[in-house]
Amino acid sequence: MNIFFSYLFYISFFIIFWAMIGYPFSLKILKKFYTHKKNGKNYNNKPKVTIMVVAHNEEKVIKNKLENLLSLEYPKDKLEILVSSDNSTDKTNSIVKDFIKNNPEYNIRLYEVKKRMGKTNAQNEAHKTVKTEFLVMTDANSLLEKNSITELMASFVSEDIAYVTGKLVIVNKDINDISNAENTYWDSDIEMREIESNIQTITAGNGALYACRTKEYYDFNPIECHDSAMPVYYALKNKRAIANHDAIAYEKAGENVEDEFKRKVRMNRVLLKHILPSLKILNFFKYKWFTYFYLGHRTARYLLWLSHLLLFVSNIFLINETLFFLFFLIGQITFYILAFIKKITGSNNKYLTLIYYYTITVLAQWVGVFNIITGKAKPFWEKAESTR
Repeated sequence: MNIFFSYLFYISFFIIFWAMIGYPFSLKILKKFYTHKKNGKNYNNKPKVTIMVVAHNEEKVIKNKLENLLSLEYPKDKLEILVSSDNSTDKTNSIVKDFIKNNPEYNIRLYEVKKRMGKTNAQNEAHKTVKTEFLVMTDANSLLEKNSITELMASFVSEDIAYVTGKLVIVNKDINDISNAENTYWDSDIEMREIESNIQTITAGNGALYACRTKEYYDFNPIECHDSAMPVYYALKNKRAIANHDAIAYEKAGENVEDEFKRKVRMNRVLLKHILPSLKILNFFKYKWFTYFYLGHRTARYLLWLSHLLLFVSNIFLINETLFFLFFLIGQITFYILAFIKKITGSNNKYLTLIYYYTITVLAQWVGVFNIITGKAKPFWEKAESTR
């Protein structure tokens, strides 16, 4: 029995270690061997583009978003703006209609989704009305750098590139410890995506800003989100999903624990499926580095919830084996106590904050799994007000 728990302990520990330390470090090593690899750009590539903004009750930000899109440095005659309103019940639709009326020289239109089924469904429906060669998608609360569309289009230098994601910059990272912790995580993730992108393909994008060829758009199940589903879909078709971090979108992170926790729970609404979305991923001979990237960057992270539980339980059963297991269990308990101390004291200590942020990230995975098992996972969610 102890042998079983020993295997369980070390496997769980390895998954956690690899997800948080081992895999990021391995990419830094890989980067040294692939210093010559860098994605090219063609700034003469300026095709017709539709920018789609999905909005549900975004009356607070939708006008600023549209004004931001009109300020983009891209040929006006090659740019269409499409707002897909996901059954908005506030003033979003009327604000968009007034904006269209007041800016007749721009190609702006509103698509009204009749039944709210979430962002992905709103994208699926509105996509069927798009006639341009390329489709750019961006969040209602994201503001784009003036050259962002130019940068995205410049990255489509070959037919095998099917998807390009931009860089999300968090503008309120210094507001408090929660937004700063999210920024720390995001900076690390961006660095990894940059390396993955230059070597072969990324494993996930971000909803703030990304683009694909309209003809290659796929109607995903509304429960899924493009961030995690699109890059995998294209990779399995031997296409490339890459990152161009010169295409920048600015967005606020959640400024309180409740908003950030809800956002993470929503992100985990299909967590079980994404641990290994297809057995094909295991075919290293066909998918090469993508297999390594996905298992290290995604599978290991999506298993953190289970790995931490199994590590703790197996550690309890092994506590009498050696002092190592005793001290390791004490270390685990101390870790969670520190997270609790941060919760009840509100301390601004950066180490306590990182421990607490990591803990709620794992807890959000557990809630996501619970919602999946109980059928409570939904394709839509209430937006975090502190991000508006």
